[in-house]
Amino acid sequence: MSSISIIGLGNMASALAGDIVVLAVPYAGAAAVVSDYGDALHGKVIIDITNPVAPDLQGFVTPDGSSGAQEISKAASAGTHVVKAFNTLFSHVLATGPAEGRPLDVFIAGDDAQAKARVSAFIESLGLRPLDTGEPAMARPLENVGLLELGLITHSVKHTDFSPGITVLS
Repeated sequence: MSSISIIGLGNMASALAGDIVVLAVPYAGAAAVVSDYGDALHGKVIIDITNPVAPDLQGFVTPDGSSGAQEISKAASAGTHVVKAFNTLFSHVLATGPAEGRPLDVFIAGDDAQAKARVSAFIESLGLRPLDTGEPAMARPLENVGLLELGLITHSVKHTDFSPGITVLS
């Protein structure tokens, strides 16, 4: 089992003991935080949970054709792998756990099969179901799901007590 470190606003100076690092900072500062940690992240897997949504909730602050995960990956030192995951689950839904007897789905995207396998094992250890969506370019569609959720909250559902999931019909 992998060991986990969390980079958050309150522990920016902490040592990174885990081989998986959850990047739990607002997107606006994520690349800078990863850059500041530099070689301390070498060989580690960063889980990017961010959604780089514009303040008007109508688009993204990342360049066209890119994603938050891809931009964070550019800031990381060589030998660091970024896996997009958990960005479609609200924290209180994640804390509540399975819904209607089935595990919550966690969509992942990344460029390294071993890194995604480690993240998948971590996700399963939490009683959740990892669903690999593919390469880093798939991080943008996952961020679009985050944007879709914000639209649902604003226009129809009006709360955050939901999570997207996949029902396999076979």
